[in-house]
Formats: sequence, C-alpha cells, structure tokens
Amino acid sequence: MLSPMLQALAADGPQPSLAEHLALFGQFVGSWDVDIVYHRTDGTRQEVSGEWHFGWVLEGRAIQDVWIAPRRDLRHEGPEPGDYGTTLRFFDFAISAWRSIWIGPYKGYVMPFLARQVGTEIVLEGVFAPNMTTRWIFSEITPTTFHWRHVDTPTGSPTEILRQTMKARRQRVDDSTRH
Repeated sequence: MLSPMLQALAADGPQPSLAEHLALFGQFVGSWDVDIVYHRTDGTRQEVSGEWHFGWVLEGRAIQDVWIAPRRDLRHEGPEPGDYGTTLRFFDFAISAWRSIWIGPYKGYVMPFLARQVGTEIVLEGVFAPNMTTRWIFSEITPTTFHWRHVDTPTGSPTEILRQTMKARRQRVDDSTRH
C-alpha cells in the first residue's frame, strides 16, 4: 500500500486539458530496462545495467521518473552504490518549453534543464560548469525503445564530448499508462 504522500503525488494520467502538451514526455510513462555506457575522458568505457521508471504526478500536470544504476537486483555488487535519483518535468507555457530538474542525492546533484523537441529528438539543455553546456538527448524514440545520450560542449566549440549513452527497452507495454 502506498503511503499518503505517494498517493497524493501519483496521478492516473495526464490532466485532460494538458494531455496534448504533456505527450512529449508522456510517451515514456512506464518502466524501462537500460543499458548504460559511461564514456570516460581516458577513452575507456564502463557498462552498467539500469532501470528507469516514469509516471504521472501532481494531478497529471507533471511527469516524474526514478533512474537507478545499477538496477536494484544488482546493487549489492561492487564497491560503489551507483546512482539513484529522480527527475520532475512539467511544461511551462510561459516559455513554451519543459522545465526538468534532476536530483541525484548520492552525488549531490541538482540539475535544472530546459527541454524542447528538436526535430525527432528531445533535447534537455543546462549549464552546470563555467563555459560548458550540457545536453541530455532522447533520440530514436519508438513505443518500445529509445536512445539517450549526455554530451558536454565547451563554449565556442563545435566539438561535443560524449559522457554517457543509454539504450532503453520498455519492460511492458501497457496502453493504459501512455496518454
């Protein structure tokens, strides 16, 4: 049984008057398995299996997710607990963009992004270090899969630095959760 706080947070679907505007991230509502690759500056890679869960919250006016890496059934392995965080996203009509805030308590992250659809991709953009723009990009989106990447771009440079990639697969297609 959900606690009263989680009952108050959760919503069954999008607010009907906002459904069209919320569809951009609403398409991800459900649970996903993710294959994560961390691309290190020395050229090495670290691969991790994770999970990502999206749901409607706040009377269907926002979408919240929980991102877990490594996935919960693997968290007992290894010296480091990995990451376990949440993002809250909502469409801000005043700027015609999504506001998205990632909170990662393990590493002390609070990262606000603005997100928009750019062609067939969803691009979240923020600045968290001097002279560096961070982009988190959803691409190759289908009802059951998507790719995601994290790139940093130094100010004035056309070169992107690839930090992380993910391939996601929907755990279960349930049309009642996608609106």
